[in-house]
Amino acid sequence: MSSEVLVEKKKLAKPPLNVHFLGDRILRQPAKRVVHVDAELRQLIREMLQTMYSSEGIGLAAPQVGVHKQLLVIDYEIDNPARPPLILINPTIKQVSRDTCVIQEGCLSVPNVFLDVKRPSAIEVQYKDEYGRPQKLSADDILARVIQHEMDHLNGILFVDRVENSLMLKQELAKQGFSTQAVKTIV
Repeated sequence: MSSEVLVEKKKLAKPPLNVHFLGDRILRQPAKRVVHVDAELRQLIREMLQTMYSSEGIGLAAPQVGVHKQLLVIDYEIDNPARPPLILINPTIKQVSRDTCVIQEGCLSVPNVFLDVKRPSAIEVQYKDEYGRPQKLSADDILARVIQHEMDHLNGILFVDRVENSLMLKQELAKQGFSTQAVKTIV
């Protein structure tokens, strides 16, 4: 990981970007492929990381901050300063495991809502790094889940769209003041 996009893993009083919430149409628009990996994109990556750390998240997709680019930042070890974040530009899943698992997910765009979602337990993903270099990664457990969750955002899908327990979904969304009409079930 280059020092060019590294930021301190800390909460800022005023993060550089605003996270959009469930119900905002901007979250439902598909992201476009990144054509140029340049200094401007690396600046966006820095701002996305600062926003993610400030919101105490472990992943953030560009559409969540109103930018329709296929760009993800992920760091599931935010307490480990030695572990650099993962930057995925134009990610595509090349393989998924037959094995699935159900784990509780949350999302910065649906704050304080945590619900069970079933996903493949392992994936293989191809992407470009912050310098535009092609990369390939095999991921399982939490990393596989976070990548799949964030990649859904690139297609206008939120984790609540994948929740199978509709009663629990309705209750949890209502508790936080979200409308179930904002959910587009794809189970």
